[in-house]
Amino acid sequence: MVRDFSKASLFCPLSLLFLAVMSGCTNQDSQQGDQDKVVSVYSARHYDTDQALYDDFTKQTGIEVKLLESKDNELLERIKNEGNNPQADVLITVDAGRLWRAEQSKLLQPINSDTLNQKIPENLRHPDGLWFGLTKRVRMLVYNKAKVKPTELSTYEALAEPAWKGRVCVRSSNNIYNQSLLGSFIESKGEGTTEEWAKGLVANLARPPKGGDVDQIKAVAAGQCDVAIVNHYYVARLAQSESAKNKAVIDQVGVFFPNQKDRGTHVNISGAGVVANAPHKENAIAFMEYLTSPEAQKVFAEANNEYPAVIGVEAAPALKQYGEFKADTVNVSAYGRNNPEATKIADRAGWQ
Repeated sequence: MVRDFSKASLFCPLSLLFLAVMSGCTNQDSQQGDQDKVVSVYSARHYDTDQALYDDFTKQTGIEVKLLESKDNELLERIKNEGNNPQADVLITVDAGRLWRAEQSKLLQPINSDTLNQKIPENLRHPDGLWFGLTKRVRMLVYNKAKVKPTELSTYEALAEPAWKGRVCVRSSNNIYNQSLLGSFIESKGEGTTEEWAKGLVANLARPPKGGDVDQIKAVAAGQCDVAIVNHYYVARLAQSESAKNKAVIDQVGVFFPNQKDRGTHVNISGAGVVANAPHKENAIAFMEYLTSPEAQKVFAEANNEYPAVIGVEAAPALKQYGEFKADTVNVSAYGRNNPEATKIADRAGWQ
């Protein structure tokens, strides 16, 4: 009997070729899968504890965090320059005003996450899901304990009254913190009232604005002014310092949360958003959701002595001494929306 091997000889090489191609596809898919297990984070935060968080996220999810740290404006420019070929998945920055700048430049995309929507209070996130607050920063008052009694303090508005003539310190209006404070005033009080307040504040300054928030605290301690407007974590930072000079500064000053009988103390945020056309969008969302877990919130907030954004997570031990306070509930997205008018008001008021 003669066997016909013609079909066998024809299909055998094809079978081998098929297996080879499939093997190549499998390797390629595997490599692609490895590449997809990554999230690229551009962050304006520079704390060692953040890296420990990112390592824990990788341990829990298998998603590697590629981190680029730089200043806020540099990160925004980098994302702009990357254009339609973005390398970043997540942008982390401080102040709602800076997130607004990213928003205006169309650098962020809206996302819909039940986890983020449920955990982050509505006033601490963008109405359309472009970004979410992760920690809270409070703009409080510090006062010289030898010159001012807490009962003399009440509101931001009161600092524009004649009783405080030549007694107030504040940094420049070029700073985003003060621009956002004005933005919140505009939202709550209107432009006219905000401008009158800014003019009254400028008239009561003990010296022309200079330096950062720490400089304002030191000026109060030195008696150069009696009260100053500062972000709370600068006070906590000085209090934790081992420097004898810094400890002496803290001994001279007290802290006060203004507007407790009406709208509450001004609150800003550190926050994050998913970059437009992010190559790993789902990983980016998972990363941001992870940062709202109680454990991550605690570490993320304590790195800079900020308040957690998620309700129910305890504040850092360094902040407990300041006690509870009523926070303004205006949506922080208003700070950016009102920023152009805020800067105009500051200029007209002569706030350098």
